[in-house]
Amino acid sequence: MARRPKRPEHDNHERWMVSYADFITLLFAFFVVMYGISSVNEGKYKVFGAAINKAFGTKSSETEGGSIRLTEEEIYFKSLVDRRNARLADKQRKQNERMQNLARNLDQSMAEFVKKGQMNVSQTGRGVELEINASALFNVGEAALQAEARQTLAAVAKQLSAEEFAIEVEGHTDNQPISTAQFPSNWELSSARASSVVRLFIEQGIVAKRLTAKGAADNRPVLSNDTPEGRTRNRRVTITVLTPEPETEPAPVSTEQQ
Repeated sequence: MARRPKRPEHDNHERWMVSYADFITLLFAFFVVMYGISSVNEGKYKVFGAAINKAFGTKSSETEGGSIRLTEEEIYFKSLVDRRNARLADKQRKQNERMQNLARNLDQSMAEFVKKGQMNVSQTGRGVELEINASALFNVGEAALQAEARQTLAAVAKQLSAEEFAIEVEGHTDNQPISTAQFPSNWELSSARASSVVRLFIEQGIVAKRLTAKGAADNRPVLSNDTPEGRTRNRRVTITVLTPEPETEPAPVSTEQQ
């Protein structure tokens, strides 16, 4: 019998798609796993950890009735964390009380000047701010403190020396230009006025490292410079007792993490 002729074999040029599809599937599964790991909530993580520890026979948390039962070591570690947080909260509370007392004492001791509109005491997010009108401290275009102003600032220094908070003194001017041999611009004038206040504070016993002098010229007005009243208000010196950064303590380390 005559043999049937063999059918010609055709090369399959699309076999690569099988491997490619497998690769894409594995890649998708990998990202699903990674997403699942990144979004585990604390409760599920504790349950998962307890199951793993139990499977390997290690002493750790166990679940009873759907709740987490802590081991003695975990309870001790949690108590350390709670005590640490309580200490930090107590320090922060006492610090806030000191800042409030300072603002109240300054407002009371400077009440006469506050009533005249020459001073203003306020508590901001940065700390306790004492704003003094420049006319109560300096002659026009000068940075030397007047005799009466020195007495007033000495009383302020007495209040501030009882604390150890950092103090920032900043000079401000209106937008009227100045050009003298001593002060070529409002930058020099505002900086010199802030420095004069800082020097007096140091003379009154405030530690120099607590103090910072800055000049802002006319860049931070509180009122419009279009009116005489606004320009008068903008010529000022601000003394800010800065609120310290929140204190921190090293977190306790569990022996399981060592």
